[in-house]
Amino acid sequence: MGKGSSTAAVRTGWAVLALVLSLGVVLPAPASAAGALKPAAAGTRATWLWNPAAARPADVLAWAKGRGVKEIFVHVDARLPSDAALLTKLRELKRGTDRAGIRLTALGGDPAWALDHAAARTWQRAVLGTRLFVGSHVDVEPYALPAWQTDQATVAAGLLRMLQLLQADDARPLEADIPFWYHTIPTGSGTTLADGVLARVNAVTVMSYRDTATGPNSMMDVSADILTRGTRAGKPVRLATETAPLADCLHCTFHEEGSARMTSVLAVVDGAARAYPAFAGVAIHHYASWRAMRR
Repeated sequence: MGKGSSTAAVRTGWAVLALVLSLGVVLPAPASAAGALKPAAAGTRATWLWNPAAARPADVLAWAKGRGVKEIFVHVDARLPSDAALLTKLRELKRGTDRAGIRLTALGGDPAWALDHAAARTWQRAVLGTRLFVGSHVDVEPYALPAWQTDQATVAAGLLRMLQLLQADDARPLEADIPFWYHTIPTGSGTTLADGVLARVNAVTVMSYRDTATGPNSMMDVSADILTRGTRAGKPVRLATETAPLADCLHCTFHEEGSARMTSVLAVVDGAARAYPAFAGVAIHHYASWRAMRR
């Protein structure tokens, strides 16, 4: 695409985004918004369960209870209602988590959902219809789409519209995984993509994948902006850490350091993040790699 057509596409995209924003005008959070939030207690954790079919419910439950996990994001697709074996396994898990006071939320997502809203809505209706989950947790990474490079504004507008539709379709809480840099993406209306997402969800989990707690390029450093915005918007912000190997970003994961080092670093994060009322604990990505970590 030539420079002229690319510029026109971006201009058109911002117009689309402005229209989306106008469909659901979000007023500034009232002064009481931050006051309604309370930082999570030290040690509050969550985790992603990407392959529930391969996990034993009793093992998942024991692991979660022993490590302060208060919420499990369970990856399921729109075929769940017809998967008898997985339904049986998840019902067993739910019985245990209900007794333990651990929340189960439905995890799903595809970069294409930013533009294919029907697929996102079909997924949410199917999985929440099983009555297994207290809400939805979406992992939609639109920057993986080729169109993000050529027409970022339209893709960003599509992401916000998708979240708006999911929020309208079901009264249960909606949470979204987001990168820490969404505040660098302007929407053309004086706000950023981070603000737009916060306005359309009940909470966010920010992928603050770093292996240090404080200082330059640390978990707190990359999360400070979204924690501030979440506090201002009255929306909980969960930080997140990685445990799987990442050969191209060794400082983005605790895989090499091991679980003891991660526990120590996250204790510092808990203390530092309490300065932000929006702080909602830390999610560990993900259950299987967390279990496999060396001590």
